[in-house]
Amino acid sequence: MNETIQNKLAILPDEPGCYLMKDRQGTIIYVGKAKVLKNRVRSYFNSSHDGKTQRLVSEIEDFEYIVTSSDLEALILELNLIKLHDPKYNVMLKDDKTYPYIKITNEKYPRILTTRKVKKDKAKYFGPYPNAFAANETRKLLDRLYPLRKCIRLPDRVCLYYHMGQCLAPCVKEIDQKVYDEMIEEISKFLNGGFEDVKNDIEKKMLEAAEKLEFERAKEYRDQIAHIETVMQKQKMVTGDLSNRDVFGYAVEKGWMCVQVFFVRQGKLIERDVSIFPLYRDPEEEFLTFIGRFYDIPEHIKPKEIFIPSEIDKALLEKYLEVKVIIPKRGSKKELVDLAMKNAQIAIHEKFQLIERQEERTIGACEELGDAMNIAAPLRIEAFDNSHMHGTDAVSAMVVFIDGKPAKKEYRKYKLRETARHDDYGAMQEVIRRRYTRVLKDNLPLPDLIIIDGGKGQMEVAREVIEDELGLYIPIAGLAKDEKHNTSQLLFGDPPAPIDLKRTSDGFYLLQRIQDEVHRFAITFLRQQHQTHAIQSVLDNIEGVGPKRKQQLLKHFGSVKKIKQSSIEELMAAHIPHSTATAIYNHFHKDTLSKE
Repeated sequence: MNETIQNKLAILPDEPGCYLMKDRQGTIIYVGKAKVLKNRVRSYFNSSHDGKTQRLVSEIEDFEYIVTSSDLEALILELNLIKLHDPKYNVMLKDDKTYPYIKITNEKYPRILTTRKVKKDKAKYFGPYPNAFAANETRKLLDRLYPLRKCIRLPDRVCLYYHMGQCLAPCVKEIDQKVYDEMIEEISKFLNGGFEDVKNDIEKKMLEAAEKLEFERAKEYRDQIAHIETVMQKQKMVTGDLSNRDVFGYAVEKGWMCVQVFFVRQGKLIERDVSIFPLYRDPEEEFLTFIGRFYDIPEHIKPKEIFIPSEIDKALLEKYLEVKVIIPKRGSKKELVDLAMKNAQIAIHEKFQLIERQEERTIGACEELGDAMNIAAPLRIEAFDNSHMHGTDAVSAMVVFIDGKPAKKEYRKYKLRETARHDDYGAMQEVIRRRYTRVLKDNLPLPDLIIIDGGKGQMEVAREVIEDELGLYIPIAGLAKDEKHNTSQLLFGDPPAPIDLKRTSDGFYLLQRIQDEVHRFAITFLRQQHQTHAIQSVLDNIEGVGPKRKQQLLKHFGSVKKIKQSSIEELMAAHIPHSTATAIYNHFHKDTLSKE
């Protein structure tokens, strides 16, 4: 613990608030809340911890705190700070599922759709549904019951749906907006558990039609009732009512937490969500924060009520979520919460060994590299590779690995501007200079280790820029390859010398991944550049084809070969005017046209 932290710990207040932990780069790596800041923050530095929390504490070089007036204010602030800074230790490991929803669009003449994306577009969303089939069947049922429009764009004449009674034809008729408002209200009621009321209304209409001897219409109503029963009664009821609710349970094991959420819709258990993440404080506090973050995700639509275990601060959660929070004490509702807790325990037990192994191959690999190189564990690694096509189209690429995993949003591509052809050293100097001048200018985090895909020469020119020009000290390593172009040696030191790493070790495996990834990224960019230049040179002399249209053609067809093979109609389908499409076609078919 450094002196800065010791001094700050001594003056922490006895009040609620949020704290922000920072690493040696000043990057916020963890955000938490506390009912008593003094007790919570001091516990990180004055207590013994398991491996997960100990790793977090080992990276903390400073912290800030913000006092709030209440626990609720602390929860709201914590969730906002997590959203703002996205700290790496506030991660939630989610499964890869996306759930289908039914959507009523926010249009003058609305449509009803199925979707897996919930957007903030003022549309109405209902779900989630257990699978696409269930969502589509429900949507088809609603299409039969309510004549909302089906077409994406309004045509200039009525379609088949109008003649089938499944559309009011707003394309050619003026429809009172109240008609659509009433339909949307009925659909919303139907999807929120009121389908029995809808069915009863249709039964009344069926009987009235039969009394009037309108047997065809009565048969249509009967078919609608049968379809409602078929679609809506397929799943087993898990509660005696038709409420929409989410049921939360959690389990803790060896410094990890698993949260299971059961989605109950119209009284049926239709799907579950599983999240597993490291635990750095009391499970009850972490669980409370999780629920707050859970409903920040657009796809997680808040139901009318949620069930939680008894240990959680119910009142605080109700104030934040503005939904009814229930702690079931007995009966089937208590059994549902117990089932969520049991499933969480099973899931974390099954996945724990896999999680540990993943960590060995990521953060553990970083620590192994740090030990072998006698430097701090390189949790942020930036790697560079240059590539060119016989001296032309020279490019460089940078990949970033954080905690042993690729951070693809931080990858960067570079078109080399100053370097002469075949000058690999000059290319490396240019890209290193451009990257770290920008890092200093924009106050971006510096890496713990720079890896150069090359040997001693490339390492030296990189060092000249980093140390002599920019005045930085960042460890620089080189990766040499064998005659088969596979990762052979890690070079480090002054002068550079091979670092002894077992080829079967996680550290060596991480180096292989980094070298393969930066090479792949550079080669892909090189091919894109080469293809762009190829298409530009081939199309240079065609009238009406400028730089923008060249890019347009490449994006649509993907290659010069496909452009050459395209007809005039196919070229026009790429939004090319008829005259230009004709000029392109004639350019590539000169020989054929002359023979004709």
